[in-house]
Amino acid sequence: MIAFFRTIIYVPLLNFLVLIYEHISFDDFGVAIIILTIIIRIILYPIFFKSFKNQTILQRLQPEIQKIQHDHKDSQEKKARALMELYKKHRVNPFSNFGFLLIQMPILIALYWLLRDLSLETILPDLYSFIPKPETINYLFLGLINLQNPNVILVVLAAVGQYIQGKLALGRMPASKISDKDNPTAIMAKSMGKTMMFLGPLMTLLIFYRLPSALSLYWTITSVFSIIQQIIINKQLKGGVVDVGDPLTEIKQ
Repeated sequence: MIAFFRTIIYVPLLNFLVLIYEHISFDDFGVAIIILTIIIRIILYPIFFKSFKNQTILQRLQPEIQKIQHDHKDSQEKKARALMELYKKHRVNPFSNFGFLLIQMPILIALYWLLRDLSLETILPDLYSFIPKPETINYLFLGLINLQNPNVILVVLAAVGQYIQGKLALGRMPASKISDKDNPTAIMAKSMGKTMMFLGPLMTLLIFYRLPSALSLYWTITSVFSIIQQIIINKQLKGGVVDVGDPLTEIKQ
């Protein structure tokens, strides 16, 4: 399984990164990482966009979800049926994010393996015969940041980017149709939403603080893409648009 993973994902990414470095990065490995990240995000744009949109719509539907949970709190069967009808009406899948994670995880793992050790001794044995082998690699990003070492500035930028994306995704929640005191689920949902908005950036700080800054650079660029996508999604959903399908439909207020 590991050999299959290396052959199908890790080695192609490594070779593509070296190819970018040799030809269009101006001999800056940081620039090569940025270009690779942008290409990956462009290729996976439809998947990322669909997942972000699905997640945002589920958040916008929270008042409806909370009302169903309150109205059918004594019947799990009726509650489940009503929720499935709501999801079907707006063509949203509450489990789609799991599929998104399954698709993204192998790429993240491969990039982690690739960027955690940037030595020539590690890179050269896995290069294809037609890929030019660099004699040296410039690990100084913009001549300032050594990508082989941790860098607090890039870690903070990555965490801030993730916080902004999370805040945009949470947005301004529609008013619930029932009071919070009558619906403990609503209180829990709001609390979890705010907690996750801060937990993600905090985990980013803790995880990337001791890792090579090449990983922080990748995560920062990924966060910037996520922010742009979330802004586009929020504009599309402005005014109550909640359908992930085409054409978009609106909830009648």
